[in-house]
Amino acid sequence: MTTKRRPRGSKNGTVSVTFDLPAAVEANEVALCGDFNNWSTNATKLKRAKSGVWSVIVPLQAGRSYRYRYLLDGTHWENDWSADGYVRNRFGSEDSVVNA
Repeated sequence: MTTKRRPRGSKNGTVSVTFDLPAAVEANEVALCGDFNNWSTNATKLKRAKSGVWSVIVPLQAGRSYRYRYLLDGTHWENDWSADGYVRNRFGSEDSVVNA
């Protein structure tokens, strides 16, 4: 699975980062969960474009690193396989890391 993060401009010390999942992802709903939203499964939903690509833009504090994962259909956790890095979590798997 490939995802993209594109920093877009800096304002007030924040950077808008775009999280994309490819159209090939089979899901009815995708949530972005991470340090930046207290791992909420409802706070940051990705929207599916007509092209099928899932996407959301999140403002993040520039110069920081954040752990995150995608939750597909409320049941399946998926990492970003093009993340800036990976960190072991307390559940025995890894979280993706983005450097803003």
